[in-house]
Amino acid sequence: MSGVSRMKTLGVAMTLTMATSSQGLFTTASKTDGKYMYNFSTVPLLSELAKLIVSFLMLYRQFQRDPHGTNITLDWKNSRLYPIPSLIYLFHNNIQFLTLKYVDPSTYQILGNLKIVTTGILFRVFLKRKLTKLQWWALVLLMVGATVSQISGCHGSTFTAPIEGYALGLVSASLSAMAGVYTEFLMKQNDDSLYWQNVQLYSFGVLFNAIALTVDDINHNFANGFWPHYMFHGYTWIVWCVVINLAFTGLLVSWIMKFADTIVKVYSTSMAMLVTMLISAWLFGMQPNLQLLLGILTASASLNLYYMNPLDLLPEREVYSKECKDVVVELSLEEKKNPDD
Repeated sequence: MSGVSRMKTLGVAMTLTMATSSQGLFTTASKTDGKYMYNFSTVPLLSELAKLIVSFLMLYRQFQRDPHGTNITLDWKNSRLYPIPSLIYLFHNNIQFLTLKYVDPSTYQILGNLKIVTTGILFRVFLKRKLTKLQWWALVLLMVGATVSQISGCHGSTFTAPIEGYALGLVSASLSAMAGVYTEFLMKQNDDSLYWQNVQLYSFGVLFNAIALTVDDINHNFANGFWPHYMFHGYTWIVWCVVINLAFTGLLVSWIMKFADTIVKVYSTSMAMLVTMLISAWLFGMQPNLQLLLGILTASASLNLYYMNPLDLLPEREVYSKECKDVVVELSLEEKKNPDD
């Protein structure tokens, strides 16, 4: 983890969980009479712009304090890799809309949990990170827990979509996992400053979001004018909370990708979904159902399993540890007796 303590990683992960769970609540609160009175497509653009500005200021501050210790790679061969995550997310967003044409929202949410396992697979294939059998079972358990919490009952409409819907759901989950794994690869490929990497990443994020808004205006024959003119129409303080929270979440994710790994992010976002359900039940006076409680327990068990030391599963760990220590002491004594061997 590049010298970063586990406690700091845990703190960032917990903060990401709370920020991610707040996002859904802020977004729901930003509606007026159940409708968005603002163009929600402008939110990602402003979020990317906010992340870019913060990253640039942090890079400037870091460079002023330690110019020699601030690694910045000025090479086109390196920089050309940074548009790829933005392009993957762009395709992912389009696939999401296509998927929702074939499946209902409940089925879509359940299919989205496939990204937990697909992340593990891509984590193994592309980053060459080996997961133990225990960790694989932990990821499967997390997927089951997330799915159970989202099943509200035995409704006939669930899992009755055409095959195209399930195929697109699998593609959507794979793209989401691919974006996360690739971003981790990008952040860890060298020792460049996190802030410099963020500046490159978010610059392309701003560019692609601006292009997407422009294309949308062209497709609608500029019915509402050009997007810079109506960008802040309908914005309230709660909408700005959505933007700021989204930007803050993105910065936390980039830190995790740099100093931890994609699996930490998967656990944070999955736990955030459960926290959101729990807070929503409390805010709207609803009783938490059995599925939600089972989902929380299953996800918690999964988290414990994934980070469990395999030695904890041994029945007589203290005996084994003592025997290992005795062997080490004996070998050390032998080395002292025979220094030339």
